[in-house]
Amino acid sequence: MHLKDFIKLQFLEVVEDQLRKNDPPETADTLARLIGQGYTSEQAKMLISTCVSTELIDAIGSEHIADSTRYLQNLKRLPELPATEGIGKSDI
Repeated sequence: MHLKDFIKLQFLEVVEDQLRKNDPPETADTLARLIGQGYTSEQAKMLISTCVSTELIDAIGSEHIADSTRYLQNLKRLPELPATEGIGKSDI
C-alpha cells in the first residue's frame, strides 16, 4: 500500500469514528444528506474525509489546533470541496 492510500484510510477512519460516536452529529447529518443527493455511502464518506484532511493538514502546517467551526462549515458546503490553501486537491 502506498503512503497516500494509507493516509486516505486514516482520514476515513476519523470519519467512521465520528459516525460511531455521533460527534460531531453534523457528520452523520452530512452523510445522510449526501446519500439523499444520490451519493453512495462510500462516496459520501470520501467527501466528508476531504473536510477532515483539510483541517488536519492545515493544523499540522500552521501548528494550530483544527478549526471545528470551519470543519462544520465545510461539511455544510459538501459536495463542494473545501478550500485548501497551499494543498493540491490531488493531495487530499
